[in-house]
Amino acid sequence: MSLSTASAQPAQDYQRRELYLFALYRVLEAGLLALLVFSPLAKLEPQAGHEHWVAAAATLYVIAALALLFQARRAGDVVRPTLIGVGIDILVASYVAHAVPSATSGVALMLLFNVGSASLLLSLRIGLGIAVLASAGLAAAYLWTLLVEQQTPRPMAELMMFTVSFLAIATLTHQLRLQMRKTEALAERRGAEAVRLAEINELIIRRMRTGVLLVDREAHIRLANEAAMLLLGESAAGTRRLVEAAPELALRLSEWLRNGLPNDTPLRLGNDQFEVVPRFARLLANSDNTLIFLDDTSLVSRRAESLTLAAMGRFSASLAHEIRNPLAAISYAAQLLEESRDLPDGDRRMVQIIHQQCMRTNSIVESVLGLARRERATAEHLELVGFLRGFIDEFRQTVPDETDNITLAAPQPLVPALIDPKHLHQILTAMVQNARRHGHLPGEPARITLHAYRLDDTPVIDVIDRGPGIPDAVVPQLFRPFFTTSEHGTGLGLYIARELCRANGASLDHVPVPGGGCCFRITMPSQHTLLPA
Repeated sequence: MSLSTASAQPAQDYQRRELYLFALYRVLEAGLLALLVFSPLAKLEPQAGHEHWVAAAATLYVIAALALLFQARRAGDVVRPTLIGVGIDILVASYVAHAVPSATSGVALMLLFNVGSASLLLSLRIGLGIAVLASAGLAAAYLWTLLVEQQTPRPMAELMMFTVSFLAIATLTHQLRLQMRKTEALAERRGAEAVRLAEINELIIRRMRTGVLLVDREAHIRLANEAAMLLLGESAAGTRRLVEAAPELALRLSEWLRNGLPNDTPLRLGNDQFEVVPRFARLLANSDNTLIFLDDTSLVSRRAESLTLAAMGRFSASLAHEIRNPLAAISYAAQLLEESRDLPDGDRRMVQIIHQQCMRTNSIVESVLGLARRERATAEHLELVGFLRGFIDEFRQTVPDETDNITLAAPQPLVPALIDPKHLHQILTAMVQNARRHGHLPGEPARITLHAYRLDDTPVIDVIDRGPGIPDAVVPQLFRPFFTTSEHGTGLGLYIARELCRANGASLDHVPVPGGGCCFRITMPSQHTLLPA
């Protein structure tokens, strides 16, 4: 259906309804005329010789009016039924005005409404033509009585007044028709706009990230958007009672209804324990319905983290130049010192350690910059057991605390993997440093095990300590940036380690250890990952 067809359809419906009302009024006119003709209480006084003709005209008029009423309910076009109906009205009115001169004024007044109704349904030209035709009918009855029957009819001024009235009512009702059509079209447009706005508002509320609940006075959930159902979790499925879906939220609502004071303390809702701040508002001033807005604070936290990480990326890019200059100077000085012939062997070993750590620091800077720029890792085929032995030897030389014990467990002699060795070195360094700092009991040295093996043909490294473990409440936040339980930590170690793993197609996860301790598992792609299955 085109737009023009859709807009024309309501106008046609209005015209059919008006045609039906016009036909219904014609039945009333015909019935009234029949009542005046056949009722002994209100008997018309037709001229001599017209008694039977007036009765026949009244009867035929009733039949025609009923037929036109029946046709009006099924009419596809309003023009033809209107012209036929108003033509019959003029004929009957003209004859009754001639046959019953005393009823001329009443008949003309009734015909006045018919002319106006016809002009309301038809164009101005046709409406004026009907008005002229009605005036001509009354004029013909007047002249017939005056010239043929040689009787004195009603005054000519009355006929002239009815003629002017017919023309005026035709013009005014046509203007009323135009105004009605404009009003109807405007109402249709406003109604369509209101429907579209309601649909848009419903879509916005349904898709908005803030949870929205509508609760009645019995704390039954009447409406809820997608975000609210997600925050409430599985507990809201299959129930409409707020106390069953979220007991703490129902308690907070009852407190607000009792004292009207806001409470900004976050709540944890759903199986995922979303941290939510509820806000309450009356739907209307005197309404018992309450709107509950659920603000997920984790969204704000993630946005803040994104902004912070973006700022950190820009800061690290500007800081890299400042770090590399002194680092290059230290590395160059260490190389020159190593070339000295008078340097003792012990000091020469220390110079080598300085040079190695300069190279490692430079690789860390490169990795952080690559992470900030989201650069892809340079994966290489690597044998993990030999790599971990070298890492442990290097780590023991660089760690001043010799009481900590770091060992290698490798049930398989060879564990091949595909990963960037610089990234893996940085990941392991972060994991081991984290285990040395937190993975030991008070007063005891750290005992760390690097376990390399294959799990379902996938290379895996477990970094295991024998410390107190990690509380369950802290585990979901372990890899969030800037989250730390240490007063001197930055909260970036585990985050950067996981991001480096993701850059290599690997994963870093916390694995519970029965009997105490902690385990972080690095699951890497195998060396045949890129080969077809």
